[in-house]
Amino acid sequence: MTVTLSRTDERPAPARARPGVLGRLGGLAFRRRGRVLLAWLAGLAIAFGLSSAFGGDFEADYSAPGSDSKQAQDLLAQRFPARAGDSLDVVVRADAPVTDPAVRGEVTTLLGELAKLPHVAAVDDPYASPGGVSPDGRTLLARLNLDVANPADMPVADTERLLETAGTAARPGLEVTLGGRAVQLAEANEVGSEGIGLLVAAAILLVMFGTVVAAGLPIGVAVAGLAVSGVLTGLVAALLDVPDWAPVLGSMLGIALGIDYALLMVTRFREWRAAGLDPEAATVATMDTAGRAVLVAGGTVMVSMLGLFAMGLSFMSGAAAVTMVAVFVVLAAAVTLFPALLGYLGRWIDRLRVPLVPRKAAQAGPARGWAWWGRLVRRRRAVAVLAGVVALLALAAPFLGVNFGFPDAGNDPEDTSSRQTYEAVAEGFGPGANGPLVLVADASVATRLAAELTGTAGVTAVSPPQLNPAGDTAVLTVVPATGPQDDATEELVRTIRDRVIPAATAGTGAGAHVGGVTATAIDTNTDIAKRLPLLIGGVVLLSMLLLMLAFRSVVIPLTAAALNLLSVAAAYGLVAFALEGGWLGQLIGVDTATPLAAFVPVLMFAILFGLSMDYEVFLLSRMRETWVRTGDNQRAVAEGLAKTGRVITAAAAIMIAVFAAFVPSSDVAVKVLGFGMAVAILIDVTVVRMLLVPAVMHLLGRANWWLPAPLERHLPQLHVEGRASIDGTPS
Repeated sequence: MTVTLSRTDERPAPARARPGVLGRLGGLAFRRRGRVLLAWLAGLAIAFGLSSAFGGDFEADYSAPGSDSKQAQDLLAQRFPARAGDSLDVVVRADAPVTDPAVRGEVTTLLGELAKLPHVAAVDDPYASPGGVSPDGRTLLARLNLDVANPADMPVADTERLLETAGTAARPGLEVTLGGRAVQLAEANEVGSEGIGLLVAAAILLVMFGTVVAAGLPIGVAVAGLAVSGVLTGLVAALLDVPDWAPVLGSMLGIALGIDYALLMVTRFREWRAAGLDPEAATVATMDTAGRAVLVAGGTVMVSMLGLFAMGLSFMSGAAAVTMVAVFVVLAAAVTLFPALLGYLGRWIDRLRVPLVPRKAAQAGPARGWAWWGRLVRRRRAVAVLAGVVALLALAAPFLGVNFGFPDAGNDPEDTSSRQTYEAVAEGFGPGANGPLVLVADASVATRLAAELTGTAGVTAVSPPQLNPAGDTAVLTVVPATGPQDDATEELVRTIRDRVIPAATAGTGAGAHVGGVTATAIDTNTDIAKRLPLLIGGVVLLSMLLLMLAFRSVVIPLTAAALNLLSVAAAYGLVAFALEGGWLGQLIGVDTATPLAAFVPVLMFAILFGLSMDYEVFLLSRMRETWVRTGDNQRAVAEGLAKTGRVITAAAAIMIAVFAAFVPSSDVAVKVLGFGMAVAILIDVTVVRMLLVPAVMHLLGRANWWLPAPLERHLPQLHVEGRASIDGTPS
């Protein structure tokens, strides 16, 4: 007797379309996983060897090419080599006059001890130098000339010895502090931001997936990417000028994107496994769906960073290059290392369950809460759009009053020697002494120029002209009456350039240029402001073209660009509000009104526009899957939001944690970048991605997916939605 068993109670295996290039690459990495891991280890070793042999040092020229301050800087380097080295300020404040024999003896002894320490080339005599003693006679300013041109080249241990020596000379009634960029670097607090970000990300992933294996995969991909890209930074520094904060920016993005991309793919892999695919087939399907979205998302970040090269500033190009290397390595890890790791761990993706996480909370697939939210947004779509836009505009408003400039030692923490030195100089010599202007002029007009400057409003002191060894060029130091960040100081620089110098050089054929840190900051901010429209226009246009190719729509790129610009503007507003030094600023360690360096919003725009497009791609790729399958816009928006709401929220939480971990940094630029990007991601994922995008798409209906017929025929098919859907129906 033959018995035939029915298989109607078994779940049919999903149908699969022929995999694309990414799917085939994922399958190959899955099967050759051992070789892939060895290749990554070999790549890390090779990168380490090349960087050790040929790696360059971090350096940055913040001057604007072709500017007046840049010409002054170049002349100083060529004709005054003795002034090429960096310097530190030694400030002594005493209850008695600093000219008192006893105090003078202590100061002379201190300066002699400092002169014997490493990297101190010379010490100016403050009693013989003009402006060395304050008008009230109780504050003294001496200069230590170092034998290193770049403050970053000054060993921290040697700077700490200088600080320790100065500290031992202090006594009741005699305060001694040191200031300068090298001191700022030595006092910078290293908080291990990368490690903090990874720990918080691991906690979020454990709650998200509920298992150690699933949570560990994104961390592994991010750490591998960080290791390789971090080593490659030295090679980039050998080719380009790379500022010392660029590696922080690269690691910040590398960690955040590496975890986010792997998080998206782990989520999709678990969905395919739940649909009945074996580990290898699920890996191939994951790479053919989520992998495509990851490549498009990473491409938008790369396009955004490319825009920084258009700014024409060497330090910004170096920072962009470091960041692009980090993103490229992350993408390489996502499409090769990730499927290889699935070859080892894919079958056990749900093993080592976390006890406190409910099983239902960690299950793959759409969440009921997000489905409910999607229905609410659809019913109140007009109100949602109005409320969201008004909220973003309100957050952006403080940016209208932002003060552009370069933060200086006056914005350092109150307990640092650099901040105390800055305040002592301002109190004893006037606020302008912290940002003197340096004029480089032909020797033939130096005396006349000094006389013109002395009678100029806003100038408190002019040093006697100092000639170079050849005797053909003079340098003058001009002390403004106002501080480096004051608008009146910028006006004084323009007055000197537009009126004083032309009057002093009229009919002589001689020239003069205004330089120094303050003038350089003014010129750089002005130059960046002129180039910013080019950056914004180029990045927005290229990103829109990429989205049009990915989603075969004209409307989606336009709405995405508009909403992303609103999101970035809102982040700018919060940054400007924090830099005012009020309650929000004090929360992040800004206790005084601080200017915003113009390059910070430029970097923020390039990074945030790319990251905003990341979430746009994650969300729209799932919407397009449903649209291609059903042709129903309302269902596409609802299902896309329900299926991605949880993963985008988790990804954003991780990115916020990674960026926020850099807020405790003592470097104001790093602090502001970390804070600005953290709040921008928070705004983007809440107001924009989960509210405005679905509401606008519900309002526009089928028009979202409109593409003119000529473009439909000629545009290449990227199939960002993948070649197969989760229910097994070919897309």
